[in-house]
Amino acid sequence: MKKILLFIALIASLITEAQVRSVSLQASGLTCSMCSNAINKSLKTLDFVGDVEADIKTYTFHILFKPGVAIDFDKIKNKVESAGFTVCAFIATINFDNVRVTNSQAVVIADKTLLFQQPVEQVLNGEK
Repeated sequence: MKKILLFIALIASLITEAQVRSVSLQASGLTCSMCSNAINKSLKTLDFVGDVEADIKTYTFHILFKPGVAIDFDKIKNKVESAGFTVCAFIATINFDNVRVTNSQAVVIADKTLLFQQPVEQVLNGEK
């Protein structure tokens, strides 16, 4: 029985090599707190969004995700645009667990394929 549990734990660790933790995005076109509120409300309608923290001074929104739910970056962008604004910066924080990064080799994280531009070959661990 212990061998089966160990095997299941090993498979689970291979499947979840990395997980998107949060996104910080900056929107352009905001002129007041009502603009910020419109984006905030729009983002919170996404089923995978756990919380949104807005910084009106920098037009930045820090988005935290619900655990174990698929995240769609395009839906985030579309929500900002449907509120009448543009995404001018988009930074994802990802928790890596022994993910090897090499030049011109794609890395699959959950259902997302990432291609690092001119990376230093390395193994990524922790939040990046």
